[in-house]
Amino acid sequence: MIFFTRLPFWRLYQPPHDSYKAVVEFWPLTGWLTAACMAGMLYVGSMVFPLPLAIVLAMVARVLLTGALHEDGLADFIDGFGGGGQRDRILAIMKDSHIGTYGVLGLIAYAALLFWSLYALGDAQLCALAIIAADPYSKMLSGQLIQMMPYARREEEAKNKVVYRKVSIPSSILLALQGLLPALTVMFFTPLGSIVRWELLIFVPCLVMYFLYMLIWRKLRGYTGDCCGAVCLLVELSVYLTMAATILKP
Repeated sequence: MIFFTRLPFWRLYQPPHDSYKAVVEFWPLTGWLTAACMAGMLYVGSMVFPLPLAIVLAMVARVLLTGALHEDGLADFIDGFGGGGQRDRILAIMKDSHIGTYGVLGLIAYAALLFWSLYALGDAQLCALAIIAADPYSKMLSGQLIQMMPYARREEEAKNKVVYRKVSIPSSILLALQGLLPALTVMFFTPLGSIVRWELLIFVPCLVMYFLYMLIWRKLRGYTGDCCGAVCLLVELSVYLTMAATILKP
């Protein structure tokens, strides 16, 4: 919670530096919090404002909660892969704190697709349930990058001076439970499960994650924190786009 949100948990506890190497193992658990805040803002906001405005307020609430951590990673990722060529050039662009044209356009396109995919669902409750299912699931999938490839830089070159450790088998099971439990809960205990193609909502994000993994591996032969943030947001977006495309119309 200290690493992935702006909430002042650090006032209660200061973990040792090595603890941050294990944060990915609990990344979906943070998604429970960010999803609950975003979904709650959207649902409650829809009682006061029209749905489009409630969606915008929910998007702003999550950005404020996370400090735009993942959005920063997405912008750097798009800048690097859009403007770079060779591996070293891509890594240099991604590490640059200045945002470029590709990054600006990428964030605009991402925000527009996120807004319209949620709006296409047409119902505040459905939007809120989709967020609760998608956020932890996407964080679980993006966490697989750490398992599938090494870090692309040296540890001392990392922006946050942390290189995530490989996840053990017990931690992998815990990671899967954190990512899948909200989706399973939404699937079986709400009307959402009867009108949505859940098999596609599970498969398509996995396909998107694998495509991004192949792109990152081909270009960098390793992941960075920006790659993890970008994969997280793009995989989550694929859930909403798939839901908007496959939801059964009345």
